[in-house]
Amino acid sequence: MDKFVIRGGKTLSGTVQISGAKNALLALMPATILAPGSYTIHNSPILRDITTMSRLLESMGISTSHKDHAIALNSSKLTSFEAPYEHVKKMRASVYVLGPLVARYGQAHVSLPGGCAWGPRPVNLHIEGLRKLGAEINIDAGYIIAKAKRLKGARIVFDVSSVGATGNVMMAAVLAKGTTVIDNAAMEPEITALGEFLVKMGAKIHGVGTNHLEIEGVDELRPADFTTIPDRIEAGTFLTAAALAGKRGKKVRLEKCNPRHLTAVTTKLEDAGAKLTLGSDFIEIEPPEEIQPVNVTTSIYSGFPTDMQAQWIALMSLASGTSVVTETIYTDRFMHVPELSRLGANINVKENVATIVGVEKLTGAKVMSTDLRASASLILAGLVANGTTEVLRVYHLDRGYEAIEKKLASLGADIKREAGEEF
Repeated sequence: MDKFVIRGGKTLSGTVQISGAKNALLALMPATILAPGSYTIHNSPILRDITTMSRLLESMGISTSHKDHAIALNSSKLTSFEAPYEHVKKMRASVYVLGPLVARYGQAHVSLPGGCAWGPRPVNLHIEGLRKLGAEINIDAGYIIAKAKRLKGARIVFDVSSVGATGNVMMAAVLAKGTTVIDNAAMEPEITALGEFLVKMGAKIHGVGTNHLEIEGVDELRPADFTTIPDRIEAGTFLTAAALAGKRGKKVRLEKCNPRHLTAVTTKLEDAGAKLTLGSDFIEIEPPEEIQPVNVTTSIYSGFPTDMQAQWIALMSLASGTSVVTETIYTDRFMHVPELSRLGANINVKENVATIVGVEKLTGAKVMSTDLRASASLILAGLVANGTTEVLRVYHLDRGYEAIEKKLASLGADIKREAGEEF
């Protein structure tokens, strides 16, 4: 397994381009099941999770090819309605094939999903939503078995706003007979992008980008091309890296991003003392002279994203005071804390609340990646730690950050990928 070797203390400055959004693309790709034909999705990042989704779709008979950050898909010859465990175990987003399969073909045989090592993220909201649309669903031997002659429109109110369930039910409802209303729908930009893609395919969806969706089912859709939105979490990660490892008077510029998707993060960075300039598709950040302690509470969009919680804790580890981070989405998402503590961070976790007492310095050490965003926080800490930090098991990072070591190196970081230890 590869590792990253980071020699801390280098100042970040310069320009970096943000890749397409992984979490948007993982929903867009299964949507091609809904209408047989050829598609091209532009601005597609080259990531392990995208490869996993490609392999899953290929096992079902959909051809995929990835070239020059564009994915070409052809769903004309679907041969299987099964999403097998060997693919789905690697990534929870694989369950996105469930809604399109039931809507288009009236059946699906989908393994219960896997993914990051932390936290229960059940698919009950996906299943309950599809049942409301008329699907008959059973769980057998670790598989979701779904059948329906034709789905029928229904009113669905999610108890909890769920990105995955909103996407799955939306994809199912566009081919259902009649009108579907989804209340407390997720409003994340990735779901908005999916809605815009479905509309481009001929779906009739009102309220895209809001928490109230009205979907008038159509008899058929048509293939369409699309461009993936920028990855707001990658952008937030690089902004936080610049705030940590930058130097007053030196700027880091993020291009090909969407500042409107990052308001919660950029506001908190300004509270922490950073100076930001926001354009239509770029952000410039000048780091704080001294990092100010800032409390955050994670929330659904447009609140502070849970996928930025670990990176924020890394930033607050060097703040000039005490800060509190409250995790309300996945309350056990603190596996990065013991590893940050190995670098010298002073963090105390009680239930879903982390209290961070800022320290004067961090010191390099060997640390272990446990999940995607936890891994990012360890890299950020390593950028400013004295000495050398080795981040092991970086395959987690390859799931969601495209060539992160190369992008950081282009900004001045001393970071290299090396062959690591086997476990």
